[in-house]
Amino acid sequence: MQLPAEDRGPSPRTGYTRAHWEAAADALLAAVEPYATPDRALYHLPGDHQSWSGHLSDGLEGYARTLLLAAFRRDETVLQRYADGLAAGVSGVWPRVQDRSQPLVEAASVALALRLTRPLLWDRLDDGVRQRAAAWLADALTAEPWPCNWELFPVTVGGFLAEVGHEPEAAHRAVDHGLARIEEWYLGDGWYTDGDGRKFDYYNGWAMHLYPVLHAWLAGDEKLLDLYGGRLERHLADYARLFGGDGAPMHQGRSLTYRFATTAPLWLGALTGRTPLSPGETRRLASGALKYFLDRGALDERGLLTLGWHGPDPAVLQGYSGPASPYWASKGFLGLLLPAEHDVWTATEEPGPAERADAVTPIAPANWLLQSTRSDGVVRLHNHGSEDVRYDPYYTRLGYSTVTRPSASYDNSVIVGGDPSRTDIEPLGVGQGWAASRHTAASGARVTSAVLVRGAVEVRAFLVAGAAPGTPVRVTGWAAPEGLRAELLPAVGLDAELTGVAGEGETLFVALCRLTGATEADPLVETVTVRAEGTREVAVLWSDGPGLRVRWQGDGVDVEHIARG
Repeated sequence: MQLPAEDRGPSPRTGYTRAHWEAAADALLAAVEPYATPDRALYHLPGDHQSWSGHLSDGLEGYARTLLLAAFRRDETVLQRYADGLAAGVSGVWPRVQDRSQPLVEAASVALALRLTRPLLWDRLDDGVRQRAAAWLADALTAEPWPCNWELFPVTVGGFLAEVGHEPEAAHRAVDHGLARIEEWYLGDGWYTDGDGRKFDYYNGWAMHLYPVLHAWLAGDEKLLDLYGGRLERHLADYARLFGGDGAPMHQGRSLTYRFATTAPLWLGALTGRTPLSPGETRRLASGALKYFLDRGALDERGLLTLGWHGPDPAVLQGYSGPASPYWASKGFLGLLLPAEHDVWTATEEPGPAERADAVTPIAPANWLLQSTRSDGVVRLHNHGSEDVRYDPYYTRLGYSTVTRPSASYDNSVIVGGDPSRTDIEPLGVGQGWAASRHTAASGARVTSAVLVRGAVEVRAFLVAGAAPGTPVRVTGWAAPEGLRAELLPAVGLDAELTGVAGEGETLFVALCRLTGATEADPLVETVTVRAEGTREVAVLWSDGPGLRVRWQGDGVDVEHIARG
């Protein structure tokens, strides 16, 4: 990909300006064009990993997701190619939208793109094409979605069809139904879970906030925009802290191959005026993420987005991931809807949260604790409240960061009886400098966990109950890549190999932990003192400030701040 020279005047942090975003969009669109079918209705991108939806659906995915990029770019020549493909697609080429089918997802991208570019694309189509396209989309109004962010795909289709007057009553019903469904999953402070349970990930930003806010904004519905825009604004206060000083988003959750789609809610806040971030901070975070991936092999030699994180990486894929799936990254180009003279493009870049100061940020709905250090730009996420319906290393580990990835050797785990599974995670609270939870181990033992942090240092404490006496318990820490340092030391109940043994009733295990990019740091044992006060109480005393006391009481924990001495 050929980009303009970096411009460090307006963009001292990344060197990226609007011209870089435009050039990146143009290059991505040019790279996929050779893979369109002759009628331009399908884009069959190369790749060995086919989705479970099949070849035809994957081709539709290639069309719909790159159409969304073309809509943000608003290049009339490119849009004409997609107009030709639309005419062919709705004339019998595209698979129908059915219950819980992948075409329902892609119908939302098609509808949103048509709504965003209506004067440039939809209004120029022949009436017959418009009627066939509307009829194809209309199946999404009644198709059953999976009970998660999919509920918003009929909302997005319905918003467009209502605007063009096609089946308006059914369209409005689909909008109202989908918006009502997501209310069940809103937990406050700007955070949704992605369906029932406690699944917290990037779907908060690139789906649960994106579709309702865009719908309200495009409809000019100020009441809805106040509701959903207010939630977005609150969410962004936390969300901005999920990006490292090098631009990396947090490596957690599913669909990570969408990469810089993580920037969509940042742009959305600027687009609608519902953001706590300054224009310079918004662009710095968004451009930082785009640059992070482009600099690290996200594109192959053909200029195509690969299935992976940096380069190809099957570990971050799901069964629904097909060759064109990464092009949901198109959502990251939402900022191109903002005119070139908008403050978000003209302001000087400002540092993001991870670059400004060391910080510890509790996120109550998810029961997460974010820990960032300015010296190395690393952000760590201590997970005491998110899991998937299955044991998934990208949801259920104790910790994630912007510089590490879950390892096959079960990093950031407490392993009871040789099995690392962590299920039935129950949040027990989060506060300034701490988070706690309870979970079930594969052995049936119940583990109550607490993490206490300061600077880059962590104290991880585990009370294991219900394990057979003699059951081995092992604690693991960070799997650090080259250039970073991971430390893990025993403090209570563990030997030098970070292994202990469960006793009768309840047994306490405590370890000291640190992940850092600092070349020099005080020895870990000099930064904190841990004092076990019986089986159910631990005092943690920091060398440079007040400490915390954790008490296990009944089925919960109580944490209080204490002074040294």
